Amino acid sequence: MKCRVCESENLELVIDLGEQPWCNHFLTKEEVGKEPYYPLHVLYCHHCHTSQLDYTVKKEIMFGDHTYLSGVTKSLSDNFRKIAEEVTERFNAENKKHRVLDIGSNDGTQLKHYQQLGWEVLGVESSITTARIATESGVPTMNAFFNMETMQRIGKNFDVINAAGVFFHLEELHSVTRGIKYGLAEDGVFVVQFLYMKSIMENDAFDQIYHEHLLYYTLETIQVLLGKYDLEMFDAYLSPMHGGQMVAFVGHPGKRERSDRLKKLEAAEKESRCNDISAYRAFAERIRKMKTTNIAFLEKAKQEGKKVFGMGAPVKGNTMLNYFKTGTDLISCLLEKNKLRKGLYSPGMHIPILMEDEVNDIPDIYYVLAWNFKKEILLNNRHLVEKGIEFYFPVNPKESL
Repeated sequence: MKCRVCESENLELVIDLGEQPWCNHFLTKEEVGKEPYYPLHVLYCHHCHTSQLDYTVKKEIMFGDHTYLSGVTKSLSDNFRKIAEEVTERFNAENKKHRVLDIGSNDGTQLKHYQQLGWEVLGVESSITTARIATESGVPTMNAFFNMETMQRIGKNFDVINAAGVFFHLEELHSVTRGIKYGLAEDGVFVVQFLYMKSIMENDAFDQIYHEHLLYYTLETIQVLLGKYDLEMFDAYLSPMHGGQMVAFVGHPGKRERSDRLKKLEAAEKESRCNDISAYRAFAERIRKMKTTNIAFLEKAKQEGKKVFGMGAPVKGNTMLNYFKTGTDLISCLLEKNKLRKGLYSPGMHIPILMEDEVNDIPDIYYVLAWNFKKEILLNNRHLVEKGIEFYFPVNPKESL
């Protein structure tokens, strides 16, 4: 295999999460036990330092149609609103009718916030169901995979191109980046929100490694990719969303000065040595210890006769459950808000998905797989916390973010 960014063949296996199903493939009763499995391995490139998966589940399988909806979670929508407001304030001070393109626009949640601020919007979304939901809600959406060809078909330049949580998904990485360069207006801004590998390692959030996430960027490594296509990052900050997500601002070279906060983040990254292979080796060892600790917790709960429900059924949670080999013997069900997952079963471990608002039974323990929404979950369930119901977070993001 060659590196997805620099094409070097000097790659080394650093994290092995075994064979796993694609963890966003929720199963009907008839599909249970028939789902395919794929390797889930992280390789480290010794040349450009980018960490990446060694196996690609085809984009048509993962993104042709799926059940993930951005609008289900209030804190995510609030995050999108803040970014739209920030972008409008910083880059559309004249309050003109500027254009924004959202790559992987999902149900249109991000673009709705731009619409409310007066922008002309267009989404590009590969999932048939979510593209239809967006269109029906009044967000113009093209049902397609974004790449250079798609950008040429659109035939417009955009003042802002947005990619929230999709830039590390890309099978057609280089074609997409060329398309962004091609479609970005002369003074335009590419706003890219991506899981930050430094935060993933600091939080021991190994469950954010799954088949949809082909690449795991740091500021150093994503700028290697951007530089190949004559794009330049000029600003960035670390958001608490998803346990530590980088929000970066990119444009054509020389258009804007590099910010002091970007320089500070780069210096902190260098000091942490998170781009060294030693950081990945240490992370892999902590992952093995987490498996032992979590299995022991769940088995102890079972021995004490306690009932455990999973809180949320996110893709990352299914990655964790499959790595731990934790099924219905330890967790009775997974509670969800997303109606598209109602009555389905989790891939691999085959735990039934129940709707949160339709279950009256209260367990002794909620095993919180949607840990990245910790504050929202505890706020919404403070009456249960006060009654002594335990909310166990297998991953605890740093509160200092």
